[in-house]
Amino acid sequence: MKTIAIDEATAKLLDDLTEKSSRRRSRTALIRTALRQYAESERRRATEAKDGAIFRKHRKQLARQARALIAEQARS
Repeated sequence: MKTIAIDEATAKLLDDLTEKSSRRRSRTALIRTALRQYAESERRRATEAKDGAIFRKHRKQLARQARALIAEQARS
């Protein structure tokens, strides 16, 4: 187990959140949940940025393919 240091204002906020939570949980559990959510959010953001770069790089080709597909579907 590791120990982390937080300032008084953050500790008070943490205590307030744990007391007002509809689910009874400890400060440690709240921090653990928040950290996991933050990590997942950052992973998602990085993936979306990478995907966006790929789409931007190939946007002309994708647009041509989309137009061809729509034209093909219109003929059917």
